[in-house]
Amino acid sequence: MPGLDATASAPAVPRHAGYAIEDDLQARSPGGRPLRIAGVDEVGRGAWAGPVVVCAAVTDLSAPPELPGRGTKTVRLTDSKLLTEAHREAFADVLPAWLAGHAIGAASPAEIDELGMTGALRRAAVRALQALPEPPDIVLLDGKHDFLGAPWRVRTEIKADQRSVTVAAASVLAKVHRDRLMAALDAEFPGYGFAGSAGYPSPVHQKALEEHGPTPHHRMSWSYLDDLPRWRHLKRHRDPLTGEGQLSLL
Repeated sequence: MPGLDATASAPAVPRHAGYAIEDDLQARSPGGRPLRIAGVDEVGRGAWAGPVVVCAAVTDLSAPPELPGRGTKTVRLTDSKLLTEAHREAFADVLPAWLAGHAIGAASPAEIDELGMTGALRRAAVRALQALPEPPDIVLLDGKHDFLGAPWRVRTEIKADQRSVTVAAASVLAKVHRDRLMAALDAEFPGYGFAGSAGYPSPVHQKALEEHGPTPHHRMSWSYLDDLPRWRHLKRHRDPLTGEGQLSLL
């Protein structure tokens, strides 16, 4: 099936996600055979602490659920970053029953340190895809970089989380899952602001790191440690002479 590469430039973004990308993929299907399309999105890539989380979602191409908005308006599914926290939570409650299938995969901070972010993303995505009830024919990824590769058949699309219902659903479920996980860690490690920042950089997070150092949930190969004189000796480095996955303390 030709034409699975990302578009050369960002297309116009609709006000809510639709099925244009999925319809195009179905139109290219040999013999018109219905395709099982898994939308995949991730959250946690830029955080200092916590896992990177990936959701794979499959729809039956029916209209997605909508939420009541102000007055007669409705809130329609889109990229999780464009929704309020309340709307994300509400969508996360109704999407699982509507989807034909979905699954969450994660890669831990230790795996991120071991593999690097691209490798960790791939591991988390494979875990999610392999946990689906049925394997997909095509994986639809947000962005222009295919971090999955063979044997998965991948279509990359810029702004897919805003343009594709399938990816938007994955975006919401991944975000809510990780936010809840980080909120639970906040109770175990108070003071780092995990409930508010989800492990991303923030003044509260930075201050806690300076005073108390990293927790077992921090990524120990990341450059934020270079700015913490008391703790930079803990930084871990991948050794290029021994291959990816080998870590050393320098």
